[in-house]
Amino acid sequence: MNTLKTPMPEEALGDYIKRLRGELKMSQNQLAIAAGIHLHSLGKIERGITTRLNHKTRRGLAKALSIPSEYLEAICSGAEIQPAFTSIKFCPQCWTPGTSTEPIWQDIRSLHCFICGFELVDHCLKCSKSVTTFQHCYCPYCGFYYKNTTVEIGTNSIPIKRQNSQTKKK
Repeated sequence: MNTLKTPMPEEALGDYIKRLRGELKMSQNQLAIAAGIHLHSLGKIERGITTRLNHKTRRGLAKALSIPSEYLEAICSGAEIQPAFTSIKFCPQCWTPGTSTEPIWQDIRSLHCFICGFELVDHCLKCSKSVTTFQHCYCPYCGFYYKNTTVEIGTNSIPIKRQNSQTKKK
């Protein structure tokens, strides 16, 4: 977790946004444009007049400030910041080795692949070590290929089959 970008305890939303904007050496106008929000709206947030953010504003500010939107969600609701994930979630069925993962798979609420419905994994299916990079298409600890078609759990071998959504025409 990047502690410089993590909200300080008891830090107000406006102060947090202003601090991050200052660290990035951005003007209010630059941040408003990057976040896709009105300059007046950003001014109200930074002055503490606005303390709740709608989804579009939260997502835009998170992207512009390079922070997880969960930070903004937590600071608005007064909740404690949960540690950011340190592993990468992916679908062993849909992910293509050598490519980046689907952004929606990294959402903290994503549990299943939105394409095939298979459960997303964030660890090696063989040795259970966390996946922290896709620099290799296999586990650096045990050599297990992430896109395997068969998973051995204990003494059982479980085939992972992708279900085709297309039906054959006769």
